[in-house]
Amino acid sequence: MTRRAEPYRDALGMDTVDLARLQFALTAGAHFLFVALTLGLATLVAVIQTRATFSGDPMHLRMTRFWGQLYIINYAMGIVTGLVMEFQLGLSWSGLTEYAGNVFGSALAIETLVAFFVESTFLGLWIFGWDKLNRWAHLALIWVVTLTAYASAFWIMVANGFLQHPAGHVLDGGVLRLVDLGAMVGNPAALLAFAHVMGGAMITGGFFMAGVSAYHLRKRTAEQDFFRKSLRIGIGVALPALFFTVTFGGISFQTLQPTKSAAWTGDPDRLAEAQAQMVAAHGPGDYLPPVGPVQAAGITMMTLWLVMTVVAALSFVLMLFRPVVRGFRLWHWLLTLMIPVPFVTVLSGWVFRELGRQPWAVFGLLRTADAMSPVTAAQMRFSITAFAAVFAVLISINYWLLARQARRGPGAESLGAPATPAAPALSF
Repeated sequence: MTRRAEPYRDALGMDTVDLARLQFALTAGAHFLFVALTLGLATLVAVIQTRATFSGDPMHLRMTRFWGQLYIINYAMGIVTGLVMEFQLGLSWSGLTEYAGNVFGSALAIETLVAFFVESTFLGLWIFGWDKLNRWAHLALIWVVTLTAYASAFWIMVANGFLQHPAGHVLDGGVLRLVDLGAMVGNPAALLAFAHVMGGAMITGGFFMAGVSAYHLRKRTAEQDFFRKSLRIGIGVALPALFFTVTFGGISFQTLQPTKSAAWTGDPDRLAEAQAQMVAAHGPGDYLPPVGPVQAAGITMMTLWLVMTVVAALSFVLMLFRPVVRGFRLWHWLLTLMIPVPFVTVLSGWVFRELGRQPWAVFGLLRTADAMSPVTAAQMRFSITAFAAVFAVLISINYWLLARQARRGPGAESLGAPATPAAPALSF
């Protein structure tokens, strides 16, 4: 690739590439917040409905409806933010799509089919199929929704894994073409990251369920048994998910690019060696990612994982004693305050993964500056301002709706509620 974006600079010294990267970072980061909770809640709702279907327990059926309604609110906002990311790839990163779209675009196309046609269709059937479908068919629907949600995340990580460690391609006429789908799908950088993300989603969903339940237990709401069981499910999922996630996260360090690995350690000799290797392979240039931010993101991720593990382990012991679950208000406060911690953790991990790849859009093949669309800094400033404003509104609305519905409790859920009979018409 020889095309390079012009280095327009704004008054703050940020060139077009910096602005475009910031815009996509805000967009992808905001979307990731929705994705993590959606994946986690979908799995928890499916598990709870399975219990309700097999046992016929009305309590678990009500739990399915309450947590399912929170899942639907978050899912709807996630779809909107995901669409924006697709537009940004074409508007701001046409160089990337022209050069490598034939390869990673195949994974994105499959993800779109899975997410928008399969997942959304079956979710609609699940939402409107309460008391209209056989209970086993209705249970099958939520499992299809859950599995397709993970399939969607898998194909996204396949596309991202290609950007991290390109595989299964050839260079043909100045652009990349896919020649081995198996190599791209089996890319360790994608598979390990998918397992890591899957675990992070379960942590997010588990702590969300436990935190909301602890809020109601602290408030002494009437639904004590409802939220006692929900809290135990949330912690019971979050604790093993923490160990699952850190295991695959540790294994993933074996797939780090030499420059990212050197930036993480901060060792001057390793940094110099990595830079020299990249110069020898790609010519003069600065090929090292920003050391400080990469280390800060990694340390934040690991520190918060440790905090969550301690809290989850302590909570696992405490939840075995019913009087403690009902009356330990300090613990309830702690679990409620822990709700945002998994979100910060997953964002830190995402920053570590993506920032450490710089200055490459496709590592070793296409620099980020070459992946840019030919736009000016003024255009990017307008675009990032508009997107940031819209996303701030969407995020605020989403978490306001989640908080309101969560505070109202299971007595206010409308998902699956029987329709109110219409008033009889007056006759004369």
